[in-house]
Amino acid sequence: MKKAVSFLLIFLPLFVFTKEVITFKIIAGDYNRFDCPVFVNLSNKNIPLETNNITLFEIAGSGAVPVDFQVSNDKKGIWFVISGTFPAHSERNFELKAGKVTGSKTAHFMNVKQSEESLELRRSKNKILEYQMETIMPPSGVDSAYQRSGFIHPLWSPAGEVLTRIQPPDHYHHYGIWGPWTKTQVNGREVDFWNLKKKQGTVRFAGLTDITEGPVFCEIKVQQEHIDFGLKTKNRVAINEMLTVRAWNVGKDAWMIDYITTQSTPLDSGILLEAYRYGGGIGFRATEKWTKDNCFVLTSEGKERDSADGTKARWCRIEGATSNGESGILFMDYPQNREFPEPMRVWPSNSIDDKGYFFFEFCPIRHNSWKMEYGKKYELRYRLFVFDGNLSKEDADALWQAFAYPPKVVFKE
Repeated sequence: MKKAVSFLLIFLPLFVFTKEVITFKIIAGDYNRFDCPVFVNLSNKNIPLETNNITLFEIAGSGAVPVDFQVSNDKKGIWFVISGTFPAHSERNFELKAGKVTGSKTAHFMNVKQSEESLELRRSKNKILEYQMETIMPPSGVDSAYQRSGFIHPLWSPAGEVLTRIQPPDHYHHYGIWGPWTKTQVNGREVDFWNLKKKQGTVRFAGLTDITEGPVFCEIKVQQEHIDFGLKTKNRVAINEMLTVRAWNVGKDAWMIDYITTQSTPLDSGILLEAYRYGGGIGFRATEKWTKDNCFVLTSEGKERDSADGTKARWCRIEGATSNGESGILFMDYPQNREFPEPMRVWPSNSIDDKGYFFFEFCPIRHNSWKMEYGKKYELRYRLFVFDGNLSKEDADALWQAFAYPPKVVFKE
């Protein structure tokens, strides 16, 4: 399988500048921010972004400090991370200069380790998550209908704890982080892509589109197919999906991951996604270490584990015990998603024979059905902040605000 890599720009100590300078400031706005990705649109600035001949500096009291940045895949601008704390109502100043760059790579390079079976997103050599391209068979003696490809597992915490689980005996069709639709209709016929034991449908990896690596983020774009088993003559694709998974370089103590799914149907009649408590969005089956005794939930609306199910939220923080203390994930919803703030499926503490294992999902069809029409594309966007220890409600709010409403970029004349 060919590895397609988008190249980047690196900033190092030795520069030769021309007189070309673009200056701009980043305005925090009304919210505190920390380790916040920022995009600077340079499409009308007449500066070449396809070669290694520009450098970025932050202008502070100590002078000009080099900043790692990365050219966007569409070559319209640059991404970088405003590191550290960025208080509300404050500003930070930057300069982008033309000049020759020499030297070696940044110390922490966001990269993708590719094998025949999987794609592993990493910060240097530290594992963040693994996307499974290979079809994974169920345990011996279990119906082969439970086989599946096209999902994320493992997801590691920064300390190396595995936070996801696949093929648990109580739900063999659960696969780490994934998002198949459940109750759907194709010309009035039921097709379930979630409950694999029904043998009505599945979702599978269908191809690698792109890999991006750099000092600011690494990213994979993969194609997935939602397969309808219901035709008498042959199986067919009911939904085509492009899944983008991006990991940001926000430091050694946390992972920040964007999960973007763009779906369309090739069926002339479209496909109806019926309202149901499971389906689509982004689903998460937690490690078996997280039980009713040590797994805790807080939503943006103040709901906890036993009161969150069926409610809506901008974000949901999940924390649980690990061998290193505690780890957690903040799941963030995006304002342009269909049912924002989206309803959730949250297993209460008495789930699964009172063991209290944990499942979470942002479920856009929880309360309202959704008709996907032929010729249209539908996008859902989420962000995960993965951490060890604890995350305060105030920090969760700040992280969501940075995702939903990024800082403003203002160019100076």
